[in-house]
Amino acid sequence: MTDITTPTSRGWALPSISVNTLMLILLGGAAGTLAFDIFGRAISPILGFASLAPVGLARGFLGALDLPNGAAYGHLMHLFLVGTLAYPIGWLFVARPVLARVMPSLHWLPASVAYGIGLWVFAIGGIATFAGNAPFLNFTQITWVALVGHVLYAIIAAATIAFLERLQNAR
Repeated sequence: MTDITTPTSRGWALPSISVNTLMLILLGGAAGTLAFDIFGRAISPILGFASLAPVGLARGFLGALDLPNGAAYGHLMHLFLVGTLAYPIGWLFVARPVLARVMPSLHWLPASVAYGIGLWVFAIGGIATFAGNAPFLNFTQITWVALVGHVLYAIIAAATIAFLERLQNAR
């Protein structure tokens, strides 16, 4: 089983700042965001559950900061700044190294589930509340769909990154 660390004398490492790392961020984030949106905007409603509105949440957050919050800004915030950049950067530079330090033999899969739960707490517990919504959206159906969506995002992003790192290391 592959653990979540990059082997070093300390047992864990931050990734280097490089074009390869940028590609890991962009590709992992894009894959995770695609999975999140397909699940939250298509699969969940098809199954009779709530539809996620991440662009609406992003717009509410921008508005709470008195920043432009039109639809284009909400899409830019959700799709690019958060999903494709911020969340995978958080995985590579914060969550994975911290989890590897605390639990060095933890496989990337349970680590990514823990990261997804953390993203959910941040987004639905923090950002949604800051944007003027009830904390955790009053634990309605959308709260639980968002939990599944954030965990799915984290698993897909981490799996993409792990796969690309294995390809890179095989060269």
